[in-house]
Amino acid sequence: MLTQSDILQALRDCYDPVLPCNIVDLGLIHSITITPDTEAPGVNIPGVPQKHIIEISVTPTQTEEAANAQLSAQISNRLAGLEAVSRTTITLLDTPIWSPLNITPAGRKTLGLDGNPHLVQIRQSKSPEGV
Repeated sequence: MLTQSDILQALRDCYDPVLPCNIVDLGLIHSITITPDTEAPGVNIPGVPQKHIIEISVTPTQTEEAANAQLSAQISNRLAGLEAVSRTTITLLDTPIWSPLNITPAGRKTLGLDGNPHLVQIRQSKSPEGV
């Protein structure tokens, strides 16, 4: 049975077009839905593995069309390599906007953001009350 963990593991091979880190550790994956593909060839034939339709929502790090096309192609191509995946739908989200706060501890380490005292800390801004 295909799981979200399987999908996330595969997506660790996909990298942001600009930042040198995989899209999972950058925190770009917003949601993953896995649905059995009831119309896949070989459905209900003993010994034929179940195929699944994958729907992924991604918050890209930027709005550049070419970079986002590259990101979508990487995801589609990587998941097409999984035997249990019949097709993938990718939705690029405008909101919520990606923030460096989304980066996992592993991603921060990959980018060299942990343990460097010369880096500015990222804090969520607080909006003035009444605005």
